[in-house]
Amino acid sequence: MNTEHFDVLIVGAGLSGIGAAHHLQTRCPGRTYAILEGRSAIGGTWDLFRYPGIRSDSDMYTLGYEFRPWTDPKAIADGASILNYIRDAADDYGIRKHIRFQSKVTHLAWSSADGRWTVDVQQGGTTTPVQLTCNFLFMCCGYYRYDRGYTPDFPGSAHFKGRIVHPQHWTEDIVTAGKKVVVIGSGATAVTLVPSIAPTSAHVTLLQRSPTYVMARPGQDAVANTLRNVLPARLAYAMTRWKNVLMGMYFFRMSRKRPGQVKQWMLKQVQQALGPDFDVGKHFTPSYKPWDQRVCVVPDGDLFKVIKSGQASIVTDHIDTFTETGIRLKSGVHLDADVIVTATGLVMELMGGASLAVDGQTVGVADTLNYKGMMFSGVPNLAYSLGYTNASWTLKCDLTTAYACRLLNHMQKEGFSQCVPRNADPTLVTEPVMQFTSGYVQRALSGLPKQGSRAPWKLNQNYALDLMDLKFGSVADNVMEFSNPARQSACTL
Repeated sequence: MNTEHFDVLIVGAGLSGIGAAHHLQTRCPGRTYAILEGRSAIGGTWDLFRYPGIRSDSDMYTLGYEFRPWTDPKAIADGASILNYIRDAADDYGIRKHIRFQSKVTHLAWSSADGRWTVDVQQGGTTTPVQLTCNFLFMCCGYYRYDRGYTPDFPGSAHFKGRIVHPQHWTEDIVTAGKKVVVIGSGATAVTLVPSIAPTSAHVTLLQRSPTYVMARPGQDAVANTLRNVLPARLAYAMTRWKNVLMGMYFFRMSRKRPGQVKQWMLKQVQQALGPDFDVGKHFTPSYKPWDQRVCVVPDGDLFKVIKSGQASIVTDHIDTFTETGIRLKSGVHLDADVIVTATGLVMELMGGASLAVDGQTVGVADTLNYKGMMFSGVPNLAYSLGYTNASWTLKCDLTTAYACRLLNHMQKEGFSQCVPRNADPTLVTEPVMQFTSGYVQRALSGLPKQGSRAPWKLNQNYALDLMDLKFGSVADNVMEFSNPARQSACTL
């Protein structure tokens, strides 16, 4: 039986996978490709997460695709709107027909002699994997495990008589209306969930071990809506996108340059929203600097509104044990609960959990260096989409996939079958690939690639710098090694 072959395989049909397919169709016309999606639907994160209020924490003018204007008045969009946006893009650009659903990639094996990847795919409920081959891989499967979220081992949790649920596994039968709910966590999921369920719940308590930075942002972008009324959609979108990119870059730079001033400015906004008597120092003042962890955004200050109204409250304390009726804290306070939501984070996982081998040798991504935030040292013909930690995910993914298309076109023009970044500099100092102190990052660092102390091995975390490098910089640098092993072998015969 002949193994089915493609020029390119894209793994993942979420936000970045659909974007990669569009770039490939546009910039590399004529290349054959398929998208392998482990689930049965388009959308990735935006189809998986179903908890109340699921939304972006980035504005849609930067989270949206560069090539497809976001025209909805909402700048901070709900999950359903984002999912429709992704699905519409897949349909309008003829991408859906290339998707193979329920096709989970389990193993990737590169052969230099053949100049191709052999990809093991688990289809549906079958136990025997199907094999596909391709010349190039786009890994667009995100950065976390879809089958489970992170939940600490809470003492006494087996004794709780109510329901315990992780937001990643929210189902329609979970009822919070009229019930006392405790949401454990202080990140984006927790601050999204609380204002969504508070108006109908008996009471919602946000229980956090330590505070995070939270700032209000308008749910709609007045400038964007004005521009869209007087300019063509694409021009209005591009102008708004750059406005928001530059504002985000400025805020991040100021957070690094003057963290004390930025911190005081943010806390002042929270104090104004919650009133002079609220203890902002205890509940909204982190011990770390702004942007040492991701800043949480609340559209139109919705979290502050439900706290001020009394529909929700915030408690900063440590858990002693779960009880039959709630949670007892180290301080001795007992929080009554009918439902406990563990908004305690993600389990990071690159490559969708697939194992990796190059010419018969197993490769662990933790043993590799990150090249331009999109490739692994020593691994040929494989690019992966991983967004920014300090800006919208799609900004980097758009640049990454466009650059990968440039690589493909360069290889085709020059007659190369293989490109692989290699570090030949013994003086290069390695560092963790992410500088965040967030728990989900710290738990995963040992399994992530390293970054180097200088380009092209160092992550910029800066859209303007990446734009110049990935869009306009040469793909043939002194690190990327191009070759055609098959042609070289033929010449020696």
